[in-house]
Amino acid sequence: MTETTMDRFAVSLPQQIPDATFDPAAFRAYLRRAEDLGFHSAWTREGTLNPVPTLGPTEVMTYAAACTERLRLGCAIYVSVVHSPLHLAKSLSTLDQLSRGRLEVGFGLGSRDLLASFGVSPEGFVTRFTEGIELMKACWSEPKVAFHGRFFEVETAMEPKAYQKPHPPVWLGGHQPAAIRRAVRYGDGFIGAGGATTDAFAGQVRMLRAELEQAGRDPASFRVAKRVYVSVGAEARLEGPLSRMYGSADMLVSGPPDACAQGLAEVLRAGADLVLLDAMSDEAEQLERLAAEVLPSLF
Repeated sequence: MTETTMDRFAVSLPQQIPDATFDPAAFRAYLRRAEDLGFHSAWTREGTLNPVPTLGPTEVMTYAAACTERLRLGCAIYVSVVHSPLHLAKSLSTLDQLSRGRLEVGFGLGSRDLLASFGVSPEGFVTRFTEGIELMKACWSEPKVAFHGRFFEVETAMEPKAYQKPHPPVWLGGHQPAAIRRAVRYGDGFIGAGGATTDAFAGQVRMLRAELEQAGRDPASFRVAKRVYVSVGAEARLEGPLSRMYGSADMLVSGPPDACAQGLAEVLRAGADLVLLDAMSDEAEQLERLAAEVLPSLF
């Protein structure tokens, strides 16, 4: 399988690690195998307040950058409104430098219910979010930042800039029409949520293409991704966590290899040019089964 054929697929980074169980050797082996197989990228997610033990995305990506040479690394998504945009911009530009320009960055609004825990007012929630993105982009690319917004007033410089010019690819997530419009206005790509069914995602892509046309943006320069929960040879018990999280498990791609290939083919036909494969069980085993038994039939 060539790197070109695998360029439409990404994997999740092992991130759900119970206390004192992290295995550095296994983590390195997984990443190097994903890189050798030619996957486009490996992605984290943010789950600061989560009963499931979840390591921080920036730290996991930084460790992963030291374990790899070519694999791109991303987060889908940062709930950026609960961060200081200046601190987050600094962390991400540093990671982009350390990885020699292999960073992908995803942002999303998250839930209003979380704001109070982080000391963030719900007032102007969306404006704070979009201003934060604009401010981070300015920090990554402009010699001197002169930003005057409703929530942020910045007159300074941040060095070094991001390694990638003008900045790392910015993906926006979400599923509502307003989120899709924000992706077109502020992003370089759109990430469909893992909780969305393929049919729902196809509708989002149709809306996205209409918004791109209205904005005069070239669809060829705007990437579309979809997180897909997957388990080759899945047992029914794996549907439970998704049902508890989303109310159903209709979005799960599972079963024998041919059934998984069919499910992923439908996601590609729905408009994804990058599919983020989020394994529901042993990541290393699933990585091998996906690469050997599922993905070859899609080319």
